[in-house]
Amino acid sequence: MTVRRWWPRRWGRPPPGPATCAEAQRALQAYLDGALLAADGDRIRGHLEQCRRCGMEAAVYRELKAALARRAPAPDPATVRRLERFGEALARRGSIGSA
Repeated sequence: MTVRRWWPRRWGRPPPGPATCAEAQRALQAYLDGALLAADGDRIRGHLEQCRRCGMEAAVYRELKAALARRAPAPDPATVRRLERFGEALARRGSIGSA
């Protein structure tokens, strides 16, 4: 998983303290996926703890994500092995088109 900044550099430095509702909305999915830098995650977490509306939305997304994870079928072991071999072959060759 790639950890990234959600605050575009062209906007300058993010303001101190918890994020605003608009900032939290833009970063919510990355925050829930654990894909934000620690300082950015702290700002979003601070907002979600203070803002009932955004906190409730985050809770709903967490529940949806958990429900979908529970319902996801287990991958076919033969398919997983085939994909692993394919990935290993790509790593050895360097690309798909290499001989």
